Amino acid sequence: MDGGQPEAGLIFDAAGNLYGTTYLGGGSGSCGGVDCGSVFKLASNPDGSWTETTLHSFTGGTDGGRPFAGLVFDAAGNLYGTTQTGGDSGFCGGDGCGVVFKLAPTSSGWSETVLHSFLG
Repeated sequence: MDGGQPEAGLIFDAAGNLYGTTYLGGGSGSCGGVDCGSVFKLASNPDGSWTETTLHSFTGGTDGGRPFAGLVFDAAGNLYGTTQTGGDSGFCGGDGCGVVFKLAPTSSGWSETVLHSFLG
């Protein structure tokens, strides 16, 4: 699934692709019975249409869940963002207090690294 309920703004890369997050969707189903959100890319096509690619689907576990804010790029092309839930599940009502994450492009897709897990 590609996600649902985009809440934050979009950002462009140097090639004109759009990137954003969805609060729900993504396919894991582990955030209170619904999916935990995703990070996506929209690439423009010569005919004016756009092609969507899901870069990461959150599980609601240690990788985070329910991204609500926008993303930022660094000079190397890595994406950074935050989630509202996930991380250390022992706090914030058992859902975790959210994470700061990095998505790095690789030859086989994108790889997520959690930079910080909030503890409440």
